[in-house]
Amino acid sequence: MNWFPFMVLSIPILGIAAWVATDWMRFQEKKLAAISADTAEKAAQYAAKTERLEQRVAVLERILTDRSTVLADEIDRLRDQPIN
Repeated sequence: MNWFPFMVLSIPILGIAAWVATDWMRFQEKKLAAISADTAEKAAQYAAKTERLEQRVAVLERILTDRSTVLADEIDRLRDQPIN
């Protein structure tokens, strides 16, 4: 059996297969980077929302535990403030 034709044909086929595999890996890397950036942005948004909610809960706790006579004034003042 003559191996020369097999070897001559296998070199370009392996080269093409390596090129396709390299392109596929680059595509997967770009896709992963895009997903990672999107996830980081969502995490930052959730953190900001959580911070705002914690601030609001702190205000409500302060209002509920405040037994002074200025409670109505405090509530009116908080109504006038814009919500984040």
